[in-house]
Amino acid sequence: MSSSEVPASPVRQLRLVVAADDYETAVRFYRDVLGLPEQAAFSSGDGARVVILDAGRATLEIANPAQQRMIDDVEVGRQVAPHIRVAFEVDDTAATTDRLVAAGAEQVAAPTTTPWHSVNARLDAPAGLHITVFQELRTPDERAALDGFGTDPARSSPSDAEDGGPL
Repeated sequence: MSSSEVPASPVRQLRLVVAADDYETAVRFYRDVLGLPEQAAFSSGDGARVVILDAGRATLEIANPAQQRMIDDVEVGRQVAPHIRVAFEVDDTAATTDRLVAAGAEQVAAPTTTPWHSVNARLDAPAGLHITVFQELRTPDERAALDGFGTDPARSSPSDAEDGGPL
């Protein structure tokens, strides 16, 4: 395999499951206001209901406590993020924030241009989620060319383990 080829991930989908006490409000907010298309919905005779919304490409961002504090300081000015924060990339952070607040979200921090070249806003949203809506100001290629962006050179690739190398 050449260095430019990326091996297929053994994980086919990331699905974030959120228990919502006010199911109808949460569905309206995320499906109808934020605009996540409904992929499937199921219900049973005992009142159990679930809807699966398509949120586009999924990534898992793992941050150490220092990174979480730094992001909170930049975006909000104080520590607010719980253990899990859900972030949605949008085309227009300001307009999306206005729509979400009008639909019942509580704005925690107004749209802010970050040092990593995005415009981020923080909200407390239905179903108890602390969310970020963000708009990228640069393409991935433009960002990769900047100092401090790109893959961590100290991290070994998973293929190193197959060769007996470090993980």
